[in-house]
Amino acid sequence: MRRRRTFGLAAAGAAAALLLAACSSSGSSSSSSTSSGSSTTPTYGAGITSVVNPSTHKGGTLTFDWRSAPDSFDPGNTYYAAVWDFARFYSEALMTYKNCPGACGRTLVPALATAPGVVGDNGLTWTYHLRSGVKFEDGTPVTSADVKYAVERTFDRGVLTNGPSYFAVLLGGNAASYPGPYKDRAKNLMGLTAITTPDPLTIVFHLAHPFADFDYVVTIPQTAPVPPDKDTGANYQLHPMSTGPYKFQSYQLNKTAVLVPNTEWNAADDATVSQLPSKIVVNMNLNASDVDNRLLAGDAQVDFAGTGVQAAARAKILSTPSLKADSDDPITGFGWFFYIDSQVAPFTNLACRQAIEYAADHVTLQNAYGGPIAGGAIGSTSMPPTVTGYTSFDDYEALSKPNGDPVKAKQMLTACGQPNGFSTGIAYRSDRPTETQGAEALQQALSAVGIKATLHGYPSSTYYSDFAGVPKYMSSHDIGIAFGGWGADWPDGYGFLDELVNGDAIVPAGNTNIGMLNDPVVNNLFSKAAGITDATQRNAIWSQIDRQVMKDAVIVPIVYAKALIYRPPTLTNVYFDQAYQLNNYAVEGVTG
Repeated sequence: MRRRRTFGLAAAGAAAALLLAACSSSGSSSSSSTSSGSSTTPTYGAGITSVVNPSTHKGGTLTFDWRSAPDSFDPGNTYYAAVWDFARFYSEALMTYKNCPGACGRTLVPALATAPGVVGDNGLTWTYHLRSGVKFEDGTPVTSADVKYAVERTFDRGVLTNGPSYFAVLLGGNAASYPGPYKDRAKNLMGLTAITTPDPLTIVFHLAHPFADFDYVVTIPQTAPVPPDKDTGANYQLHPMSTGPYKFQSYQLNKTAVLVPNTEWNAADDATVSQLPSKIVVNMNLNASDVDNRLLAGDAQVDFAGTGVQAAARAKILSTPSLKADSDDPITGFGWFFYIDSQVAPFTNLACRQAIEYAADHVTLQNAYGGPIAGGAIGSTSMPPTVTGYTSFDDYEALSKPNGDPVKAKQMLTACGQPNGFSTGIAYRSDRPTETQGAEALQQALSAVGIKATLHGYPSSTYYSDFAGVPKYMSSHDIGIAFGGWGADWPDGYGFLDELVNGDAIVPAGNTNIGMLNDPVVNNLFSKAAGITDATQRNAIWSQIDRQVMKDAVIVPIVYAKALIYRPPTLTNVYFDQAYQLNNYAVEGVTG
């Protein structure tokens, strides 16, 4: 989602000029910031509101280290924010966000499309025109049929298990029954009637009902074009066909990926990403402490996960002025929490779920995530304060009694017919130290009221596709609690809440409504909001949904996330991107 020119230093200069111009209205964070919104002298927190270390330098290797691995590098089969951010290096969605720090970075701009969607038929059609001359890495021209096919393939959750289900819910035509293009391919290839392609550069989405946020939906990498004859289903992640500035040179699954410049990408026509490094390397499944140590030593430039350093590195950075000056601590917009699965006994009973809400010790949970300074403020709502429409409330005394209320927890256990407690399982991502510590802290708090919890750790790369996101697995293994985190798919209440708690978001695999909430009150509020075009009226609905979700007790908030992000001095064009709730990977480079 950024801006560039063609070849050589002139191209990089134009790219940087456009980036800095975009940031000129975003303000500055300190006296070290220039009038263009860039920071020439690093200071603590400078990257939250300005571009740190701006540079036009081309060359070098940009190295990402990751303590985990992706759910998939397939743009149509991923639901991790870090992969959505990174995928812009090799894929173009129809729309994206402006290149600038601060609130400016939430502004929608065209990417593969030439302009925002043209709305017709009383809000039931959205038409996009594609930029001409865009090619895949093999030189094949991109057409609207490739975008249609990219969306079609996401309908088969048996093949592509990850990612949101907005298209299946929002589109009309045969979307409700369309199986995707993999089954009976002769019939179903290009068989989704809700998407039409009048010509090679025009695509029309036909909705079942008006939906005012549709331009946000097509920022999701599921609209990045895929050539049907190159699609290998679940294995497409091994080499997605690039339309961005980089292409995959190699990928050892869950080990190492190497990307090199895509010579078919035309910088003059794509103002949304850059092509500064000569090579991009992603190292996966490293020890979390090793990731931090390599960043501090200069052996890597970016922590791929983007969620901040671990406790030891945090202490070192905050106590060393030179390291602290190369760090930022943004309120990210993520919420860390755990789900309570309302379909796993005894959590089918509301009072049993409420017992967990009261039993949780929010101080020990907050400490597991880094404490109030680096981890974030204790949460009491499912929606964080950064989301438009947020209203503060505290139904379960997370703020007024942050160490928990065992007395009320035991009252709720009695009310749900379990006065002596019960047994359940807790799922968490074992390669995330914060979740491991959080699960252990919760286990201890629950034991104090008679609830015996067994811990089940799983790898991040398959956490949603194979375990926590598979309702049958959760039920058959008596796992009633699952740790997770969430950031908005786009910056409003619908973009944060829909896939998290809307009943129609429940799917057999890759499920993100892990609380299995299918509350008619919540569902109807989403339906009501979808057709409202007035922003003030829409925004008022989000807090109503949030309140009902908390009454249903399917989410226990932990913190409104902060992250201590270290930016090595060799990393250029660094700033926190509010749209992706991470640093903006797509414009970064390295010094010479």
